[in-house]
Amino acid sequence: MIDRFLGFVEKIGNALPHPATLFAGFAFGVVILSWVFSQTGLSVQHPGTGEMITVVNLISQDGIYLMLTKLVKNFTNFAPLGVVLVAMLGIGIAEGSGLIGTLIRILVLKSPKSIITFVVVFAGVLSNTASEVGYVLLVPLSAIIFLAFGKHPLAGLAAAFAGVSGGYSANLLLGTIDPLLQGISQEAAQIIDPSYSINAACNYYFMFVSTFFIGIAGTIVTEKIVIPRLGEYKGDEVAEDIHPLTKDEKRGLLYAGIAALILTTFILVGIIPENGFLRYSEDPSNIFKSALMKGIVSWIFIIAAVCGIAYGKGSGTFKNDADIMKGMGKSMETMSSYIVLVFFAAQFVAYFKWTNLGLICAVKGAQFLETIGLDKMPLLICFIFLAALINLVMGSASAKWTLMAPVFIPMFMLVGISPELTQVAYRIGDSVTNIISPMMSYFALIVAFIQRYDKNAGIGTVIATMLPYSIAFLIVWVVLMAIWLMLGLPIGPNSPLHYIPN
Repeated sequence: MIDRFLGFVEKIGNALPHPATLFAGFAFGVVILSWVFSQTGLSVQHPGTGEMITVVNLISQDGIYLMLTKLVKNFTNFAPLGVVLVAMLGIGIAEGSGLIGTLIRILVLKSPKSIITFVVVFAGVLSNTASEVGYVLLVPLSAIIFLAFGKHPLAGLAAAFAGVSGGYSANLLLGTIDPLLQGISQEAAQIIDPSYSINAACNYYFMFVSTFFIGIAGTIVTEKIVIPRLGEYKGDEVAEDIHPLTKDEKRGLLYAGIAALILTTFILVGIIPENGFLRYSEDPSNIFKSALMKGIVSWIFIIAAVCGIAYGKGSGTFKNDADIMKGMGKSMETMSSYIVLVFFAAQFVAYFKWTNLGLICAVKGAQFLETIGLDKMPLLICFIFLAALINLVMGSASAKWTLMAPVFIPMFMLVGISPELTQVAYRIGDSVTNIISPMMSYFALIVAFIQRYDKNAGIGTVIATMLPYSIAFLIVWVVLMAIWLMLGLPIGPNSPLHYIPN
């Protein structure tokens, strides 16, 4: 029954036009809607600033000027584009040298087949500390690993994507998203209590434990639903040859290992001392503003490129600089379809932002939930569902929280729910629908990766494959939060579950 339902979802989704065409249609639709709703006088009050937000009509002199003059900038400034292309240049060197293929063979030779799915999902969750690594490296790599293990490559891709994006809020380490959300939450809490303070690790205990539950849930969904549904892979991609390492490959790994050790030492020397040269000079104590964390994409490029070159020199796969450039060029060839998708997706996202339709949808939804009047746990569950739904139309976690926090944190504080707990509920809802939301910044990239193994795949394939993960993660997280509340456990250091006015 599940298989028939997912097959129906995939069929309907794939009946849609090409993803690039679809995004072009979305952009055109937003333009039309901006004119329709601007005629109705639709408006809402921004919960943070108190400013009246109205629909901006793009079918106007100013709107047309904006669309024409910003078309190139929308494309070049689309955040994931530069991240993906720069990272893939470095990865192209590592792949062209043979380093990635050799590491995959080692993983296949050394890892038990029985736990590889859990390893992939768990690694995806951990990569959220620097999420770009998961999207541009782990997701395509996991497809290759599964193919090498004799499993369907799309199952590996799905498992990694589920961990990276669906398990976005879970982690064993703090990531850049933690202080970002904390600052927004504190500002919202001070609307009610000007002295209220929230620390960046306010959700750490809950998210630490969540990592293991999400890893297990992702493994079960992959093994029991996704792999049986996909069946045997019959595409053109060939698995990596799993033969023992040659003498040249071992020497290449030695060179790459030495290069990695040198780079690691360089990073540690620059980041561990409080006055280290990789620290942020204006605020050395804030590790999240350091050159290590803020420049994570640059480090992906540098580490992949340096280790790839070292491996190529050691193994003999790189004879000269032309071989290195060839590897970089080849990686860009695989990005052509992604670049086409991004052009139209970038216009759609920009139009949606300019018209204020995203803001208005979010505020109207928030106002509806506010009028329901439920007890704490049902209220939090409704809030999770609302955040999950809004995530389908607004991709940025910080943008959504900037909008929602001033409404829900004060409202929930008045009924005894702490800002820290409200933030946990938001992070759950924001995570679980990432993997089925076309508005998610890296969604187009995932479509491009899938089309490598299935030329007929489209948005419907992605949604049908990932929907079981969304449902499973939502259930696991809601149950975990309910148990957490019943036991009265702290969700982080100095993070109460309940708010008691001074």
